[in-house]
Order: sequence, then structure tokens, then C-alpha cells
Amino acid sequence: MAPGTDLSVHARELRRVHDAVLGGTRLAPGARPRAVVARSWRRMLELGLDPDGAGARDPLPLAEVEARRRRSPLSDVIDDLRRALASVADASRFLLVVTDADGIILWREGASAVRRRADTLGFGEGALWSESQVGTNAIGTALAEQAPVQLFSAEHFEAQQHPWYCTAMPLHDPRTGDLLGVVDVSGPALTMHPAITALVETAVRLAEARLAQLHAERLDRLRRSCDHVIGTSTGPLLVVDDDGWVAHRSGIAVRDRIAAPRAETTVAVPGLGVCLPERLDGGWLVRPAAAERRLRMRLDLRGEPLLEATSGGEQWRRALSRRHADILVRVAAAGPAGLTPAALSRDLFGDDTHEVTVRAEVSRMRRVLGAVLGTAPYRLAPEIELEVLPGS
Repeated sequence: MAPGTDLSVHARELRRVHDAVLGGTRLAPGARPRAVVARSWRRMLELGLDPDGAGARDPLPLAEVEARRRRSPLSDVIDDLRRALASVADASRFLLVVTDADGIILWREGASAVRRRADTLGFGEGALWSESQVGTNAIGTALAEQAPVQLFSAEHFEAQQHPWYCTAMPLHDPRTGDLLGVVDVSGPALTMHPAITALVETAVRLAEARLAQLHAERLDRLRRSCDHVIGTSTGPLLVVDDDGWVAHRSGIAVRDRIAAPRAETTVAVPGLGVCLPERLDGGWLVRPAAAERRLRMRLDLRGEPLLEATSGGEQWRRALSRRHADILVRVAAAGPAGLTPAALSRDLFGDDTHEVTVRAEVSRMRRVLGAVLGTAPYRLAPEIELEVLPGS
């Protein structure tokens, strides 16, 4: 919203657009919803939501909210977000709201008067604020669009939300790009300030930087705790955390992560071959299980996709989804040059507008394949020989 906008006038104009579009009447010339709003309203109408109704909030029990907080990586940065945003919430009459990746509100802070007004909307901890639940709203629409969203007054689908503005920005894992949740600032519509968007963006960027710093510190602690093992070991090895992130490497060029290790389960690592990880305090020691370190991999598509790897008589197997098998085939066919996210989007969907989906799929694949699948661009590790057995 441009500085100097008369918020009262703008709210009335948006209400006329809302009523015309959702009521099926003719719009005045030049009056139409913004593209992001129009897309969301179409989704709401396809779902059969009633703009004059109120979606069921049905908040989760407090015990479940607490459990989700403990599991959420955002618990490590909620204090940073409070310092950046909640410290001015009372004076600015807005709420700081932080959700998980499902859109469930885990934390809410701000002025008591605004909290009471939000309670009448079911806008409280434990409530699900996805589009399908409560219509077009900044949190749910940011999740649907995978992008920052600001909504003002009658841009919300539900009429009861028209007295509000909401500014939401997704917060991602800085290591993988995975969505962790949404940071939202909401308040009475006529109190919205043009600087709110920049404030939310700054807070999210600071939180993502803090998550990256905490990750580096944890890996450094793991490496130092394993100095006695590293110093007495010979040959190539890796020390990794429980998610496969590399804390130390010796004699191998793996850059960032391998597949997440599991007890008594082999893992395929380019440059090491098939390995049987050994448990350490807080992590894993990964060394070759055989003298032969070149990986020979076979993707069997004659039934449910199965990826197999062998080196020196040792074997590793992982089941893949059909989507992940499709991605692996396309990346392998691209050769050493690999594929950018945009190129892979065009291969899979026919255009380059699905980069967010592509990045999320590849991130999930790398939890299983680790360094077998490289990034920037996506490509097979140079040590891999892949054979594809096509299905019918």
C-alpha cells in the first residue's frame, strides 16, 4: 500500500469490489481485485466456501500445541522474532502470529485489546488458518502461493475479516529451502502502516540467518566432540549429524550432506561407496564398508521404483516415489551440466512457474539420496554410474 493512501476510502472501494465479484454483479470500470486476491477467491469459490459464513476454527488442545512447538525448528528463533516484532506490537496495536508449515498458529503476542478482538475470529493459538479453513487470509494465501502476502480489509474472503489487515511471509529452512512456517503481523485495518511489510521481511530474514548460525554451531560442537575418533582413524571418512549434515570430512569432497543415517542400515555416499554408519555421541561416523568405492546404481522402473547401489559386494536399496524416480531420470539424462530448478520445472510441468514445488521435491529426495543428487544445478555426483531399467 502506497504511503498516503486514505485507508477508509480504500476499504470502501475494496468492499464494493468484493461484493460485486462474489455476488456475480458487474464491476465498475477499472475496479478489480489484485491478481493474488483473484486467484485465491477463485480457489475459495471452487471449494464452496461462503463469504458471509465463518469457517470452523476448532483449535487444537493446548497439549498438542505445546508438542508442535517443541517439534518446530522455529522454537529456536521465536525469541528473536519477539525481539524484532513483539516489542513494538503494543504501541502499534498489532499481533505477532507465528504458524507451523500447516498454518496452525503456535505463537501469538501483542496488544491485549487486539488479542481480544482476534479471539472473536478464532484467530488464536491452535487454530488452523489455511485457505480451505478460513478463506482468503494472509497466512493461508502465503502458504498457497508460497510467497509473501499482504491483505487489507475486503481483500479477505470472509466478510467478518474485513476489519483487519494481515501481512504474512513464509519462513524457510536456510539449509534446504523447506517451509518451516509463516510469520504474520495483523491488526485493525485502519491502523496499517506502509512500513509493516518491510518490518516483517526483516524479522524473517534475521530469523533465517539465526537458524543458519545455530546449525553451524551444532555441527562445530559435533566435530569437536569427535576429535578423538577423527584423530585415530585412517582412510576417508565423514562425521555427520542425525540428518546427514556433514560436520567433518577427511579424504572425500562431499560438500554438505548425505542421506540421513539409520542404525544397521547402509547408506550410499559418492566417493566412499556403500557405507554402514557407526553411531557416535550426537552423530555418526561414516566410512567405506568395502575397498571398492565407486558406486554403481540401478533404477528399476519395472514395478514400484527401486534404486539400488553396489560397491565392492556391499549393497544399498531405497524405494522411490514415481515423482522422485521421474526427477532422477531427467537429472541423469541432463549429464554433468545438470538442470536448474527452472529447467526441471519446464521438464515436469511444461513451464518454469513451479520452481518452489521443484525445490521442495528435490529437498525431500536429498533426505533419502543425500550427496548422490547434487544441487546448483541438480545433477548426479560424478562418481555415480546409473543404469535405468525402464518399465512398461
